Amino acid sequence: MNSTPQTSALRPSAPRTAAPAVVESDLQIAGDILSVPHLLQPAREHPATVAEFVGLARSVAADRTQWEHLVRYDATTRWYHRLRTGPGYEVWLLSWVPGQGSGLHDHGDSSGILTVLEGELTEHGPRGPLTLAAGAQRVFAPGYAHEVVNDTLDGAVSLHVYFPGLTEMPMHSCSPARPEARPASLSV
Repeated sequence: MNSTPQTSALRPSAPRTAAPAVVESDLQIAGDILSVPHLLQPAREHPATVAEFVGLARSVAADRTQWEHLVRYDATTRWYHRLRTGPGYEVWLLSWVPGQGSGLHDHGDSSGILTVLEGELTEHGPRGPLTLAAGAQRVFAPGYAHEVVNDTLDGAVSLHVYFPGLTEMPMHSCSPARPEARPASLSV
């Protein structure tokens, strides 16, 4: 019997290299800032960042007394009402009867946040259709082209924050290469 003790301390071994530590932020893990509520800033009186505009939209959406009594439905056109303006932004309330849509458009130089307050809307964008139920939010940058439609049998209400305030809403045909400018009063 061989009773030679084996100790690794006596044997040379390959140098060990520590694997680099991978540190992921909450945003990398979640993949969507709207999915990480603790990263969102509380709404300030005059927001200045995307997170603060999201906070503004959420605070207005949560306070139904600010908007519920204003909602109207119009079978001939989308109804809209400007709720407030501030330095460099505006907030719009829109209603949608079944079948109403915005047409394919962008928002010129404005970024925006779309929040569904009641009902359900479908956004047709670069990645295909996306169903947005009450509480859903979409954030978009200048030049982002989409169409929003009420594909359901019930009315819907949405809140839209634009920063800077909406000055144009170029409409697109099937080919986005041919935008046609429309007045800002046709906001979405």
